[in-house]
Amino acid sequence: MATAAAAAVTTSSSASTTSQNPNPFNLNINLPPWLRGLRCPFTFLCPPPPPPPPPPPPPPPAPEPAAARSRRLPSLRVTTEYDSEEGVFANKVSCKLAGGLAKLRLSFQSDPQGQWQGGGEEGDPLEQLFARPLLAFITKHFSVLYDIEERNALLSGDASLPGGAVRLRASHDVKLQQGEISVITRLGDPLYKLELSSLVPYSGLPRATFHFPIGQVSVEESRNEEEEKLLFVDGIAKSDFLDGVLTAHYDKNNLNLRYCYKDNELTLVPSVSLPSHAVSIDFKRRFGSSDKLSYRYNFDTDDWNAVYKYTMGKNFKVKAGYDSEVRVGWASLWVRTLQLLCFYASKAYLASVISYGAIELMNLEISLLEQRF
Repeated sequence: MATAAAAAVTTSSSASTTSQNPNPFNLNINLPPWLRGLRCPFTFLCPPPPPPPPPPPPPPPAPEPAAARSRRLPSLRVTTEYDSEEGVFANKVSCKLAGGLAKLRLSFQSDPQGQWQGGGEEGDPLEQLFARPLLAFITKHFSVLYDIEERNALLSGDASLPGGAVRLRASHDVKLQQGEISVITRLGDPLYKLELSSLVPYSGLPRATFHFPIGQVSVEESRNEEEEKLLFVDGIAKSDFLDGVLTAHYDKNNLNLRYCYKDNELTLVPSVSLPSHAVSIDFKRRFGSSDKLSYRYNFDTDDWNAVYKYTMGKNFKVKAGYDSEVRVGWASLWVRTLQLLCFYASKAYLASVISYGAIELMNLEISLLEQRF
């Protein structure tokens, strides 16, 4: 009985000790804090801690208020070109509408000396500043060109049927009540097309044009000097040849062969016409990014012309040239920025007024001298 009681006491004491300390060796070990932070040397038994979660994405930018968009005005582009031979300024004012889907363009000419042309009678200052105005509304598939002085409009547009196999193109002159309509269709391969064009109202067989990868051939009915209806063939073809492009153009029994070689600095274009054997050569040389010289010489007539072009960025261009056939030198000025346009236009107008005043003063002095003697 005593032995059984002792065993029971031992069993109860061990059970109570095991419940208090889960260590199987009954060891209560308290590690110091510096040792608790050490990693387990058996990495295959102790997996690494999971990585921290990624930071949340930044909030999306606030949408632009609709009121600010409505106040944004369309960009305005102003260009001008001065012709020294005619003595006029060619001006263009354009802006894009509906996010670039359409363009509105106004072109007109300014003639500062117009009031002294035409027998000395002083003209209308408004006509001198705003002459030959043309208003154009242009979209991708439709355009209207309106002549304000003639009160005439030229309408043109094009459209494609679903699939793009057939394309329609038409133009109409409102004042003359004439136009042209064309139908272009693909012949299986998109590189091969057939185009039929006819005048409206109908005045003869339509013109047929066959387009292929290296050129095109057209057949058209026309009248000769004896008012006889004949079919004329003309065509053009291009091909790569000796690091350049060789072009053959046939039109009404005349064949023109033209070769063009072009690199970053030099362009050389010799050409010959048959059966007249007229030979000419075009030479273009670029001196840097702003200077360019063009020269053309005809061997059969010994006529030549040269053009020098100077470009300053995207807002300023100057051209000057000479043509020996008509013995005329000319110059043109192209300005895109509105401030430069106003500056140069005012300077040119002031110079023309001063030159006219000097001429009138010289004429007055000469007339007084004649009266004295």
